[in-house]
Amino acid sequence: MHMVMFGPPGVGKGTQGKRLASELGVIHAATGDMLRAAVGSGSELGKEVRECIEAGQLVPDEVVDGLIEERIGREDAEQGFLLDGFPRNVAQAKALDEILARRGGVGLDSVIFMQAEDAKLVERLSGRLLCRACGFGFHRHYSPPRDEGRCDRCGGELYQRGDDYENVIVSRLEVYRKQTEPLRTYYADHPGFREIDGGGGIDEVYQNLQKAVLN
Repeated sequence: MHMVMFGPPGVGKGTQGKRLASELGVIHAATGDMLRAAVGSGSELGKEVRECIEAGQLVPDEVVDGLIEERIGREDAEQGFLLDGFPRNVAQAKALDEILARRGGVGLDSVIFMQAEDAKLVERLSGRLLCRACGFGFHRHYSPPRDEGRCDRCGGELYQRGDDYENVIVSRLEVYRKQTEPLRTYYADHPGFREIDGGGGIDEVYQNLQKAVLN
């Protein structure tokens, strides 16, 4: 199974993508995770990526394209992949077509577009908290820690990512509308294209996702 999943920030691509990839027995390749790893490396590339993320802007296409091609070329991707958050624009979609062509003409089996209202997206993103020590995630409203500001697992300090502040979220949504929503038109005629409402509960959304992909 080879599939892509896209949609606005906060719609649940990561949560649902990991769960679905596990069920399908394929890798879950999230560009956000790859980019944050680059930031954590402290390299010049990482510094460039960090500036883009904190400003709510997209990282240059050539950087992301290279990360994706390297990732799906690894041995553990031979059984398939779920690309989470890639492509983010039409240029990246065309680059993905070229990458797959170089891999022997492998095609996409499924293209999933997730959507939700802006108010729901802002609420989800602005409430996210991460542990500095172990990386475990919480949410102020949906899954708050027992002790404010402290991780339930290791006692580490909780913090809010720079791209989860409300003013940056608004910028991210504007960028999304300009650069990512056109993918709906690009993939509209793909036989595996499906639209999923990501505004419901986690299990409800996943059930709809299963139906879209497996039926």
